Amino acid sequence: MPQFFLNKRLIVLLVSIIVLVALVGFSLRDRENASWPEQFVKDVAGFGENIISKPASFISGVIDDASDLKNTYEENKRLKKRLEEVAQLESEVADLEKENAELKKSLDIQDSIRDYDPINATVISRNPTNWNEQVEIDKGSKDGIKPDMAVMTPGGLIGKVTSTGAKSSTVELISSSDTRNRVSAKVQGDSDAFGIINGYDSDSQLLELKQLPYDMKFEKGQKVVTSGMGGKFPAGIYIGTVEKAETDKMGLSQTAYVKPGADLYHLDQVIVLKRTAETSDSGDDEASSTTDSSTQTSGGN
Repeated sequence: MPQFFLNKRLIVLLVSIIVLVALVGFSLRDRENASWPEQFVKDVAGFGENIISKPASFISGVIDDASDLKNTYEENKRLKKRLEEVAQLESEVADLEKENAELKKSLDIQDSIRDYDPINATVISRNPTNWNEQVEIDKGSKDGIKPDMAVMTPGGLIGKVTSTGAKSSTVELISSSDTRNRVSAKVQGDSDAFGIINGYDSDSQLLELKQLPYDMKFEKGQKVVTSGMGGKFPAGIYIGTVEKAETDKMGLSQTAYVKPGADLYHLDQVIVLKRTAETSDSGDDEASSTTDSSTQTSGGN
């Protein structure tokens, strides 16, 4: 026998290498069931993972629950504060409404440009090609809907009725590109500023409130509402908030860019506003009678 076969350690090493290669080749075969050594290793590893993961998951869950509880507590405090403010506002509004009703009665005033009757409606169609232009609603002339009536959601004004059928109507949105689509509006502040919503920037998704006084200062967050001076829309309907204001090229007036309060992209349920105080000429455009107010804003008279 050669000398290396007499070396027991070398023989054991060779046999071990052969067995290892055989096991590797066996494990690489395509088969449905793992071998018992593989299954044993998997079971041991899985048992170890369970021992580690369950306490870790429990601790992580406790931390998450504590964080959620803290957030809930903070949110609850904020909501309680808001409820207190709402209760106070409701009380003040009730007093103001009572006082207003008494004043109107003493002055024998029947209607106000702020008064309106709401008519609930549902959007039934919207063309993707003119998504920002108009929508169709399921209420028409038989339901008391007329052209030029204001349309809003709980978020704010969205547009006006342009045409009616017996049981459906078309609503032109304030985001429409039609330059004839105008809304008489005012910026609320220590001194109200009147202008006309006429234009929409689709990139910034902001409304353009034009013909504002050149010598007034506007701040971000100021509320914009309908003025009621157009003769069709009720006064005080929320439109949005001022984002910024710029002086026009001639320096004679300013344009404010307004973030709409209503979500003009998602429209489902809407409210049509039937103004109580009607004007004598019902055929005018909503902003057609804002000439006096726009002159007043630009000239300061």
